[in-house]
Amino acid sequence: MARRETSTNGGGATAPGCTTETLDLHFQGRPHAIASFLLSGDGEAALIESGPGSTLTALMRGLAASGVEPELVTKILLTHIHLDHAGAAGELTELLPNAVVYVHGIGAPHLLDPSRLLRSADRIYGDQMDPLWGTMHPVPEKRLVVLEDGDVVEAAGRTLRAIYTPGHASHHVAFHDADAGVLFAGDVAGVRLPGLDRVMPPTPPPELNLELWSESINRMLALDLNTLYLTHYGPVHNVADHLDELHIRMYSWGELVLGGMRAGKSAEQLAADLEQRADDDLAATVRDPELRARFRLVSGNAMNVAGYLRYYTKRGER
Repeated sequence: MARRETSTNGGGATAPGCTTETLDLHFQGRPHAIASFLLSGDGEAALIESGPGSTLTALMRGLAASGVEPELVTKILLTHIHLDHAGAAGELTELLPNAVVYVHGIGAPHLLDPSRLLRSADRIYGDQMDPLWGTMHPVPEKRLVVLEDGDVVEAAGRTLRAIYTPGHASHHVAFHDADAGVLFAGDVAGVRLPGLDRVMPPTPPPELNLELWSESINRMLALDLNTLYLTHYGPVHNVADHLDELHIRMYSWGELVLGGMRAGKSAEQLAADLEQRADDDLAATVRDPELRARFRLVSGNAMNVAGYLRYYTKRGER
């Protein structure tokens, strides 16, 4: 059974009776790696993030455990189209008959026809593609709504505004509930697993852009937030400190990779260097090797290095 963690919606002015539940999708059998957020209120439900196809069964069990009938889910809001956030969206439209999928305009074509996205992922993951991510079905065009910056979605008794937040991905949006002071932040606010007293930047290729990510962090800091909801994983309340730490670490990791590039190191050597830096960053507070393994599962250092390499190469670094 999928684990559920229930909270009120941040203590703001959202309609009475609205709730936010963190559905643990138990990615690869591990707890607290990928979350989907279930919003309930006003007689309907909405999901933020579908998770990958490999965790679809866990998601449906989580809905059932929450007493949510499939017909009640009217909206699926995606922060971006990476497989761990959006891979199950198409199949969910087959299981949730009234659900409509919302995604940024840059990502929408890849949900209508995921073949190019899947080919790219297959080159990276090879024979691990299916065990990790499962299948990805197209989203029917009539069930897809394109979002742009500032668009408003009424969902399960609350008003959510799409905040364009590129940097991790060019098609990334976060969903802001201003009444409650919360932001469903996808990956742009980093990875911070329960028990992990550090925030880490997920920096996969092909669209990492540190300048745009800095602007997105500043935009989040300008919001009156008391809570960030992270897909990896769950609520964070010390918002300003969290985002400041993320900003510092994504540049310090970048400097490590750039220095290695200039020294002629291979991608494998750079991944080992970043692995050591990440371990050093975690060592002060994390003794549990299982927790470190879970972090690597959701943000592997080989992928993070590949993102920096592509970013600096595009900028003309050698």
